[in-house]
Amino acid sequence: MRLPVGFLARRGLAASGIGERNADRARLYPAEDLLYDAENNIWYRDNGDGTVTVGMTMVAAAMAGQLVAFTPRRAGRAVQAGKSWATIESGKRVEPAKLAFDGEVSNANDALVANPKLANSDPYGAGWLVKVRPKGWAAARASLVSGTAVADRYKRKMPADNFVGCP
Repeated sequence: MRLPVGFLARRGLAASGIGERNADRARLYPAEDLLYDAENNIWYRDNGDGTVTVGMTMVAAAMAGQLVAFTPRRAGRAVQAGKSWATIESGKRVEPAKLAFDGEVSNANDALVANPKLANSDPYGAGWLVKVRPKGWAAARASLVSGTAVADRYKRKMPADNFVGCP
């Protein structure tokens, strides 16, 4: 299957090195416009308006399995770095989602609350989790890894997590 030009980029996906006809595997490759916390399998997108969109990576979605519930903190709630801002529940586990920096939840993805499977089917698009207002964003950005640089971290991390790949 040949995808239209820009198809992957519009969804926050980069297919460099694997070719457009392999769209399923392309979901594993990081987008250059995102920042990543590989340890917690979370991505961040600077919205340019003082907020940052937060989502789980395809790796996180695959490791969790089909999501059955997403319970974020309410808008206006402060979150400390390394602390939970949401609970993500799947058939395999219930886990906290941790933020890499201090901030405040500005809004949650209500569509994801209503249909948690969006995080599995479109983790870099419609399946985003929350938007936050980071405190000290410049310092926070420095602690995150850019899209192309995170691939090497995942190559080392995936065997340690006993992760065999995304469906």
